[in-house]
Amino acid sequence: MLKYLEPLLETGAASVRLAKVTRRGFLGTTGAFALAAYAMPARAFETYDTGGSGMEHGIVEDPLVFVSINPDGTVTLVAHRSEMGTGSRTSIPMVMADEMEADWSRVKIVQAPGDEPKYGNQDTDGSRSMRHHIQMARKIGGAVRTMLARAAAEEWGVDPAQVTVEMHEVKGPSGQSLGFGELAAAAMAQPVPAHEEVTYKTEAQFRYVGRGEVQITDLHDITTGSAVYGADVILPGMKYAVIARPPVVGGKALSFDAAEALKVPGVESVHELPYASMPTQFAPLGGIAVVASNTWAATQGRERLKVAWEPGPHGGYSSEPYMAEMVATSEQPGTVARDQGDVDAALAGAAKTFTGTYTQDHVAHIPMEPPAAIANYTAEGLEIWAPVQSPYTTRKDAAKAVGLDPEMVRVNVTLLGGGFGRKSKADYVAEAALLSKEIGAPVRVQCTREDDVKHSFYHTTSAERIDVALDESGRVTGWRHRSVAPSILSTFAPDEGNVLPLELAMGMTDLPFDLPNIRCEHGKALAHTRIGWFRSVSNIPHAWAIGSCVGELAHELGKDQRQMWLELIGAPRSLDLKAAGLPEDFWNYGEPIAEFPIETGRLADVLNIAADGIGYGKELPEGEGIGLAVHRSFVSYVACAARVKVADGRITVPEMHMAIDCGFAANPERIESQLQGAAVMGMTVALHSGITFEDGAVMQSNYYDYDVVRSDNFPTVVTHIVPHPFSVHATGVGEPGVPPVAPAIANGLFAATGERRRHLPMGVEA
Repeated sequence: MLKYLEPLLETGAASVRLAKVTRRGFLGTTGAFALAAYAMPARAFETYDTGGSGMEHGIVEDPLVFVSINPDGTVTLVAHRSEMGTGSRTSIPMVMADEMEADWSRVKIVQAPGDEPKYGNQDTDGSRSMRHHIQMARKIGGAVRTMLARAAAEEWGVDPAQVTVEMHEVKGPSGQSLGFGELAAAAMAQPVPAHEEVTYKTEAQFRYVGRGEVQITDLHDITTGSAVYGADVILPGMKYAVIARPPVVGGKALSFDAAEALKVPGVESVHELPYASMPTQFAPLGGIAVVASNTWAATQGRERLKVAWEPGPHGGYSSEPYMAEMVATSEQPGTVARDQGDVDAALAGAAKTFTGTYTQDHVAHIPMEPPAAIANYTAEGLEIWAPVQSPYTTRKDAAKAVGLDPEMVRVNVTLLGGGFGRKSKADYVAEAALLSKEIGAPVRVQCTREDDVKHSFYHTTSAERIDVALDESGRVTGWRHRSVAPSILSTFAPDEGNVLPLELAMGMTDLPFDLPNIRCEHGKALAHTRIGWFRSVSNIPHAWAIGSCVGELAHELGKDQRQMWLELIGAPRSLDLKAAGLPEDFWNYGEPIAEFPIETGRLADVLNIAADGIGYGKELPEGEGIGLAVHRSFVSYVACAARVKVADGRITVPEMHMAIDCGFAANPERIESQLQGAAVMGMTVALHSGITFEDGAVMQSNYYDYDVVRSDNFPTVVTHIVPHPFSVHATGVGEPGVPPVAPAIANGLFAATGERRRHLPMGVEA
């Protein structure tokens, strides 16, 4: 999402350029085969584009950057997106390998450092890795295959049209064959083919793409414990640091006494870091760092620090009165973001009205791996090792923190033990860089779980009020949705209390219901903590409110949930933005609406698939119920059907069916995995996750008071993937599974017990 915020903040997008190389300037000391750049038409693959020109999306289609072949035949492919379980590190190279006919068992994947001018956009967020890069990968792979074939044809003196490339071999018309490694040098001398000169595979010819048979590259290392995450990196002479940060954003230390901390064996020094005030962007909060020869000593030293904190301007922030203010604001007219028909007249003339207000606490990401970063500042520059989602933003922010040109900073990206948006903000990397420069040695900054919970960039809190007009026959004639939430913009610019249009476009202003009168409004809410994107961002509170309201309407009107949903969605159609009262520049996840329309038929289809999969309508034991919800986000359509059980006063979810329409399914194995993860994360948001503030400070600290779904309430998750041919755009997968889960559980709870809950987290006690 940072990519979409930058133009609004007038910071400018990162430049993207194609490297200019000669075709013969390819050899390195290892003798590896690397391919030169070539120009591509802006609108290549007309039947399946990326949703805009490659340069618009920060896409580099340069084989030199991404592919090399060693004389032994090993194909090395560069992964330029971070790996945190989504499979990006596997899926994009898999497409390259498929198109070039490489044997996957002979493919090696290396991780790109943070360098957007070279690799293109590297932000692993927004569920856009595959939808923006699948064609890039095909073009690169197809160019490699064509060059290999032409090199072999010259050697054999045959027409290139008579040469085939299959499973790491190039074959001639008379039975000749050469391996990729044998042809590397000759292939280098070939002109890189233009797009029009390459014959690409048909969908039926795909070997790996769409088959679901390729496991993630790092599976063995992750399973055996040999995978390298941020905290696994150890440098000679490295020091370890933990930081006592201000409890309140914008606060600072009035005074501190480090005498007792310095008595702890292993503690070597104590340093005060510069403080940040809102808007913080991704700058560290500041605080007192304890540096030691090991992490244990550092944490023990921090416990013995004596710090007097000044709370600053946000010391009065407490969740309960703030929520009451947001709810009160939602009861008043707000700024209109969508206006279709005449909602006021519909509500005034309604035979009956219904009102529901749905609220949500802040949420922290709590990835399994808390943030950690290693920095080594020397006279030659700064080198970093860290689990980050935005390597190039990390590079720029770290450079700024220590006063270097970004060209003097290298960011090595490790595996991420979960990210969910938290590791797009590399404040912890800047802390390590500052400390390394200060002490003249490599430093690892380690966040504890408490650090991660208490000093995050939180998912926004919100109050969502929906007023519905009904006529005499029980038909919905008017829908007014008012949203009040502090904006992510407050992290980047002076806060005026208004949300961004893109936040409203996440599941609110793009409401796909077939109703004559719809109005969407938003009210002001000033932020008092750092707001950051969380998996699926503002889609969560919007889907929570809308999905819960639909469930309540079904009960009010004596209809079942599926019937209510389908009536509101209406007949299959593409949403007409103008008729729906939306601006022509409506934010559609960065994609042109003509190519990625809002299609109600696809929304209804996934709802029916999930409902049928779980057996919606079947008779259930007492204390059980099925809840349904469906939502479009990141240009994908996801439905959740949750079977909720209440026994001995406790809410459990034994079974959940997730149905997704994400266009062409390039890697079904990862899609299934992502939907399973989204189901459990959505359950955590629904039942457990809630960050609350008192006097500006976070009240939660670890899993004992900020719980997550555990193994004793882990559902059986069944994933249904709507099949599509390659000609249908691949769309988002990582994020869109989360939003429908909480309302589905709420609707299931009501079906099981008759109890309606309107606040997240709902809690697990019935």
